[in-house]
Amino acid sequence: MTLLSDIILFYSFFVVPVLSDPMSSVTSPSSSLCRLQNSFQPGFEANGDFIIGGMFPLHFNQEMPDLNNTYRPPPVKCNGFDPRAFRWAQTMKLAVEEINQRTDLLPDHVLGYKLFDSCGYPLTGQRAALSLLNGPSTDGSSTCTGAAPLLAVIGESSSSLSVMLSRILQPFKIPVISYFSSCACLSDKRKYPNFFRVIPNDDYQVKAIAQLLVHFNWTWVGLLLCERDYGRFAAEGLLRELKSTKVCVAYQEIIPLVYNQLRVMRTSSAKVVVVFSAEVEMIPLLRDYMKQNITGIQWIASEAWVTASVFTGSKYYPYLGGTIGLGIRKGHIPRLSDYLLTVNPQVYPNNPLVKELWETLYGCRSSLSSSSHVPLCTGQEPLLEQHSAFMNTSSPRVTYNVYKAVYAIAHSLHNLFLCQPGPGPFKNNTCAQRNNVQPWQLQHSLQEVAFKISGEVVDFDQRGDSIPYYDIINWQRGVDGSIEFVNVGLFDGSKPTGKELVIQEDRIVWAGHQREASCSHDLLLPDLVICLPGTRKAIRKEVPVCCFDCIPCDTGKISNETDSVDCTFCPEDFWPNPNRTVCIPKKVEYLAYDSLGIALMVTSVVGACATIATFAVFFYHRNTAIVRVNNAELSFFILLSLVLCFLCSLVFIGEPTTWSCMLRHTAFSITFSLCFSCILGKTLVVLAAFTATRPGHNIMKWLGPKQQRTIIFSCTLVQVVICTAWLIDAPPAPFRNTEYEHSKIILECSVGSSVGFWCVLGYIGLQACLSFILAFLARKLPGNFNEAKFITFSMLIFCAVWLAFIPAYVSSPGNYSDAVESFAILASSFGLLFCMFAPKCYIILLKPERNTKQHLMGKENKSHAVS
Repeated sequence: MTLLSDIILFYSFFVVPVLSDPMSSVTSPSSSLCRLQNSFQPGFEANGDFIIGGMFPLHFNQEMPDLNNTYRPPPVKCNGFDPRAFRWAQTMKLAVEEINQRTDLLPDHVLGYKLFDSCGYPLTGQRAALSLLNGPSTDGSSTCTGAAPLLAVIGESSSSLSVMLSRILQPFKIPVISYFSSCACLSDKRKYPNFFRVIPNDDYQVKAIAQLLVHFNWTWVGLLLCERDYGRFAAEGLLRELKSTKVCVAYQEIIPLVYNQLRVMRTSSAKVVVVFSAEVEMIPLLRDYMKQNITGIQWIASEAWVTASVFTGSKYYPYLGGTIGLGIRKGHIPRLSDYLLTVNPQVYPNNPLVKELWETLYGCRSSLSSSSHVPLCTGQEPLLEQHSAFMNTSSPRVTYNVYKAVYAIAHSLHNLFLCQPGPGPFKNNTCAQRNNVQPWQLQHSLQEVAFKISGEVVDFDQRGDSIPYYDIINWQRGVDGSIEFVNVGLFDGSKPTGKELVIQEDRIVWAGHQREASCSHDLLLPDLVICLPGTRKAIRKEVPVCCFDCIPCDTGKISNETDSVDCTFCPEDFWPNPNRTVCIPKKVEYLAYDSLGIALMVTSVVGACATIATFAVFFYHRNTAIVRVNNAELSFFILLSLVLCFLCSLVFIGEPTTWSCMLRHTAFSITFSLCFSCILGKTLVVLAAFTATRPGHNIMKWLGPKQQRTIIFSCTLVQVVICTAWLIDAPPAPFRNTEYEHSKIILECSVGSSVGFWCVLGYIGLQACLSFILAFLARKLPGNFNEAKFITFSMLIFCAVWLAFIPAYVSSPGNYSDAVESFAILASSFGLLFCMFAPKCYIILLKPERNTKQHLMGKENKSHAVS
């Protein structure tokens, strides 16, 4: 049905006023006639001093008329008579008649009523609401009578229809009391200030269902909802309640008004299904469900259909047996059963609703025009127990709500009449006039009313809601195989949180003995597997949010709770334990006196001792030719600097401190600079010595002992100045490196100024390169012992070591960078020691016959030849 069709039908039913002559409005406005263009007869009505309207879904199906725009469309035809809703309407009649007979409640006034059929559909609901306001019918009168003295309306069953009804009546300030509309949306007093209800708000229902799911550890459930406000708002509320629980919604499907097949229940692994719907939408769903022969579903019913008598037949038990849900609080209506027995076609011969009731209960026809294959109704058939859809009065629930709603109006009206002039609640402290009570005055009284009925206190809170109370209903097999509604617990919303739900589990019969629901085999659910500390829940794509995997926490994170959604980072100086459940202090690493540190220390000491031994050999043989020819003073300086070079590698071992960090690089750089300054001086002396033998050259006077000391001092001083500037600008300092390896704290010395560090290394490299070049140029000079050759080899070894050091130093992890630097120092020191002094020690100690000036100058062979 399109919106345009609704509008066409709506205006075809009610167009007020309409002129009898189209031209009369031009000539004589007073000749216009006001009349109703259509009528919508109430099902039952009774006159009285005050009229109460009632709207009930006496039918649950609609047949739309043909709209071809060639004639006025007929009304929407309602099909599918509902005896249960008819019982509600009769209960309202009974309550009004009881009140009119009482002497203690409205003793001097008579209540009337008008009961309409809404067909459970918005269009017919609008017709009924406007009929309540306009008047009963078209009676041939040329003028429209005034509106009936309507004080309040009892209705509707559907939340969507209650929204419509409240909005239509709101401009007239006519209060609405619903007996079955539980949508939480209707509690908004800004939108629905005239709405009251004697059924709990759905906020409590979804809270109760959520607690029910948690109580039975059902964590993998399906959710079906009707295509109305009731289903939409209830589903939103339930999902909101389940966020803080372990319950997972496997799917959420809408039951369309025009039903088509739902396949999700057959394909889903969820065996628990929560349904927010009325029996009107459930009927086609269950027909399809039974046709597909699906069993084993544990139904969780909302209050809208949990006590629907239409499902009590024995054919439903294999599919609906074990259903558990929330039922509206039942009450006791003493005369209801006897009163319903008085309803028959003989008492109401002209009422079509009573005839439809008989046709529905007995399967007969009420007129000769109907099918001849169906027997004719006599009207004398007795109402029996099997007619429970109409006669079930053992535990009235919705019926009891209708009863309470009528009494709430009566007590509110009675309280208005008890008002004393002077302290009245209305403007200027006035009271309502007995013969002219306004609907808005009754609305004010409803907000304040409080009375007892059958031992229950009935009142309304500031939102127009009643006390939240539900029975826990379980569908069990009766003696005759039909379904019985058994009370197995209760939910009392007035009790403290966590104590509202009381269930007698031993009385429950389950659907297919299902007590647990599970996720598919490769997913985890909280009731089946929990994520232990050290892991977190990882949600999978394209599956419900509560299906998850348990995966270990990421690097550097921990979780110390079960079912943790996320892991937390440890503080900077802490790291997770192997189980990733607690943060422990990070292991601190540096080049300590362990196996590597001890090896480097031993090597350093051995190197220093070897250098000292060499120094001792040279000092003991200081007067021999090989020591004197190779400049003993510079040799002693070189040996002394090499001792310091070996020993400075010890500074790299141990926990870095401020002083050790500054001493590491400065001691290393200055001692090596001293060593290379001596080597550079020695190389210059070698070159000068051989060049001075040529005629006309007197270069040795520029390289005497004083000049040599000056060269050594000057070259070393440059390095000292560079180191001083480095220490002043940004000296090396201890540094806690947590970036290179997150699980450890590596204590190392930061270089401070990178420029200073590379200047120091660059200056040493410059000295080494200059020494290498000069030694290379002097490598072919005459003599049996040309020291330039050994200096060249030593410089080659030094350069090779330090060229390999740079990439190894940069790429070495943590404390190994200090080990690499220490190794480079030791390797280059050993290279200088062995290349420069090992050949000399060999001659001094093992070949003393070569330790003569003639042999070193290459003159020994010549002297033998002459002799």
